[in-house]
Amino acid sequence: MSYASQMLESDIASRIDPSQLAETIDALGDCAQACTADADADLREDSVASMVTCIRLCLDCSDVCTATRGVISRRAAYDEAVTGPLLAACAETCARCREECERHAHEHSHCMVCAEACRRCEQACRDLLTVGKTSG
Repeated sequence: MSYASQMLESDIASRIDPSQLAETIDALGDCAQACTADADADLREDSVASMVTCIRLCLDCSDVCTATRGVISRRAAYDEAVTGPLLAACAETCARCREECERHAHEHSHCMVCAEACRRCEQACRDLLTVGKTSG
């Protein structure tokens, strides 16, 4: 059980399913890490000039995932007005990063791993966004 799961299970006042929220928090952390590692790996490629867009999107995605993770980890008051736009922006950033990484995945396995992490995170954010709107 992740630490996110343990912390969320201890909060009985939640309106959001703790396991779904923990899954999203974990997906956000995994995606941020994968994007950071992918950007670093991209910088070591011989064709680094062709990887500039991928590097930038990976760095943006990592930052957005990290910020989103921090906000949704604070459970005192789930505020759809704050979390909704943040989750939507994160899902869109993950989608853009995933698309770019997929363009390079046939050549670079690190891009394939990053694309998968982005796909999982994008879906987790979209799923939580839907649940947040119905429980808010």
